[in-house]
Amino acid sequence: MNLNSLDLNLLTALDALLREANVSRAALRIGLSQPATSHALQRLRDIFGDPLLVRTGARMELTPRAQALRAPLAQALDQVRGLFVPEEFDAARSERAFRLMMPDLAVELLMPPLMGKVTRLAPNVRIDVVPWRGPAIFHAEFARTIDLVISIGNAFKGFHRQLLYTDSDALAVRRGHPMGARLKRREAFLAARHVGVVIRGNAEDLIDTWLRTKGIERHISLVVSGYLEALHVAARTDLVAFVPRRLIAALSKHLGLVTVTPPLDPGIDEQFQFYPTRAQMDPGSIWLRRLMLETGREMEKKPW
Repeated sequence: MNLNSLDLNLLTALDALLREANVSRAALRIGLSQPATSHALQRLRDIFGDPLLVRTGARMELTPRAQALRAPLAQALDQVRGLFVPEEFDAARSERAFRLMMPDLAVELLMPPLMGKVTRLAPNVRIDVVPWRGPAIFHAEFARTIDLVISIGNAFKGFHRQLLYTDSDALAVRRGHPMGARLKRREAFLAARHVGVVIRGNAEDLIDTWLRTKGIERHISLVVSGYLEALHVAARTDLVAFVPRRLIAALSKHLGLVTVTPPLDPGIDEQFQFYPTRAQMDPGSIWLRRLMLETGREMEKKPW
C-alpha cells in the first residue's frame, strides 16, 4: 500500500465503525453525515479487500478481519494523538479528567491522601474511579479509557507497573467475637464461617485459590464483591473476613473490628500502579503517577 495516498481521516472513520458496528452511530461519533460515513466504509473495504461490516438480519457485525484490526488500530491512533500532547502539564490550570481503575480497598486507602494533594496542586483536575475488573475482562477497548490501574499481579497487557506499597492479609472479626484469638489455630479457623471476596473478573477469592494449594478449604457462608462489604458484614456478624491488613487497620476503630493473625501466612502482597504504554511520556500521566507513587510511599512508612 502507498501510504502517501492514504487519508488518515479514514482511520478515524474505521475506528468509529469498528466501535459502533453501525454506520449511523459511527457517523454521529465522528461528526460526519451518514452518506459520507458510508462512502468512507466503501473506501475502507476497497483498501482492505474485506467487507469489514456485514449485515446479519437486522444488525451489522464485524468480520474476523475487522475484529483483528480493533486493538492495533486503537493503539496506532493513541500514538498519533500522543504526538499532539503538550510538552508540559500545568497542574494549577488544568481541567483534565483522569480515569482510574482500582478495587475498593485502594479507594479507601489511597484516594483520601491523593485527593488532598490534587486539591492543593490542581483544583480543577477531576479523578473518575471505576471498579476494578480482572485481566480476563480487561479488553483493549476498555483499556483505552484508563489512565491508571491499581492492582496486584502483572497481568495487564500494554501497561507498565510501579510498586506503590506492600501489605499482608489477616483475619478481621468484630470485637467480642466468640472465637476471637482462637482463630489463630488451624482447627478454629476451619470451623469458623467466612465471608469471601470475589471481585469482578475473578472466579473465586484469591485467598481460597492460595489455600487450595495447601490442601485447605474454608467454610464460605457468604460471598461479596468488595473488601469493604466484607468488613461491614464481619463487623455485624460472626463471619470472618480474610482481607488486607492495612484495610482492617484503617477501619477497625470505625467498625469495631479486631485483627487476628491467621494460622497460615499468605506472605506479602505487593500493590502496584499500572500505566499504559501510550501514556509513558504524557506529562499529565507522569504528574499523576508521581503523586500516586508519593502517596504509596507515605503509606509504606506506616505500620500495619
